[in-house]
Amino acid sequence: MGLYRLQRLNDQLRDEISHLILRGDVKDPRVNSFISINRVEVTNDLAYAKVYVSSFLSDSDLRKGVAGLNSAAGFIQSSIAKKLTIRQFPKLQFIVDEGMKEGFKMVQKLNELEKESNKEK
Repeated sequence: MGLYRLQRLNDQLRDEISHLILRGDVKDPRVNSFISINRVEVTNDLAYAKVYVSSFLSDSDLRKGVAGLNSAAGFIQSSIAKKLTIRQFPKLQFIVDEGMKEGFKMVQKLNELEKESNKEK
């Protein structure tokens, strides 16, 4: 599959999974609407897709949410496969993405350093 088509599929899967979560179609109580899908990486042979999930919830709630998404992966796959027309639908694997929290912490540290440097002047 071409690189552009693969990227388009990644984006479409991210959007569809996000919509399923926001609409409340995933009935697992561990999954709530504060979970966000950052990115999706589909392998070139369309066999697997890694779905990176993040949230500003506590780490334990995020891990529970990812476990809920992994247990509901079959339902999510079948729901999206009905909408998309691709030869083979990838097996979804949900993974915790710590990048958003780490970025937020870094911005806070930079702001603190900036305040300290302004106090010294």
